[in-house]
Amino acid sequence: MHTRQLLALFFLICQCASGDSEPSPANSFTIAFGSCANQGHPLPIFDEVVKHQPDVFLFLGDNIYGDTMDMDVLRNKYQRLGSKPSYQNLKKHTDILATWDDHDYGQNDAGKHYPHKEASKKIFLEFFEEPKDSERYQHEGIYHSVYRRVGEKTIQIILLDGRTFRDDLIKWTDQTNRPNRFFYHLDYAPHTNQTATLLGEKQWAWLEDELSKPADCRILASGTQFGIDYNGYEAWANFPHEQERLIQLINKTQANHLVALSGDVHYAEISKFEHGDCYPLFDITASGLSQTWKFATPNRNRIEGPIMDNHFGLLTITLSGSRPNLMAEIWDIRGNQRVEYTIPFHEISFSKE
Repeated sequence: MHTRQLLALFFLICQCASGDSEPSPANSFTIAFGSCANQGHPLPIFDEVVKHQPDVFLFLGDNIYGDTMDMDVLRNKYQRLGSKPSYQNLKKHTDILATWDDHDYGQNDAGKHYPHKEASKKIFLEFFEEPKDSERYQHEGIYHSVYRRVGEKTIQIILLDGRTFRDDLIKWTDQTNRPNRFFYHLDYAPHTNQTATLLGEKQWAWLEDELSKPADCRILASGTQFGIDYNGYEAWANFPHEQERLIQLINKTQANHLVALSGDVHYAEISKFEHGDCYPLFDITASGLSQTWKFATPNRNRIEGPIMDNHFGLLTITLSGSRPNLMAEIWDIRGNQRVEYTIPFHEISFSKE
């Protein structure tokens, strides 16, 4: 037997003996993700993303800063993003998925009353080259799900639409009687009206159907944060009954191995939302492809971060072996890993595994 053959046999024996070798590429899947990308910025962060060779890049909203009633202006801003060498590099090297938030929807903090939402949707779908046979063209809004097979396992990526159906937010009108919790102005109060909605009934019905489908891991993409403590800005916490509804829906469908990805706030963090009727719901926020913010709001659910520099998120899903898990990372514009947090599958499951 030749020396090269002997060496190959030696390594094969070592791998079999260890019983806990590193997963092969076929057993893992990597999602890069981020939000808040101003079309006037060169966006070199996309070149950093490409270095990690993700299977998918997921835009979580504020993919441009449109903020207009003029659809020609909105379309031109998308074109400015699409023409950037860094975006072209990203598009060349990985699949791109997207949902939206307010600024690319068309107006800051806008909901269902934004008058150009149908035209904005068409521009969005055309820019991200949504296949013409996609169900996104068949219903109101842009909610959607995609599936990726990794060996014998299935990953479900659910793209929520938190704009098209969302009722108006409630503003704090009496600043003298607002909760004296923070050092900044509170914009919005939580809804007490149980009929006020974030997702709308059609999207809720669709989501229940999606969570009832078999999947080995589920990614829930939301433009605004789900898992944070209430802070007065836009978030699921402004619709606490909708937060509760999602938890109860996960419980009802027994949808295991679900984590949330979110954007919006111009910094990165990981929040852990705990509820007695569900396993912990981790919300991994990556928001700052080009944007930054001067402070991070208080968040009692924060377990990692905040990261205030431009950054992107990276989620590596390991589906087989003795320790299936999700590893969440935050990488900054200088190529530094700022956060690494591993979530074992048994921690996000209704059953002991």
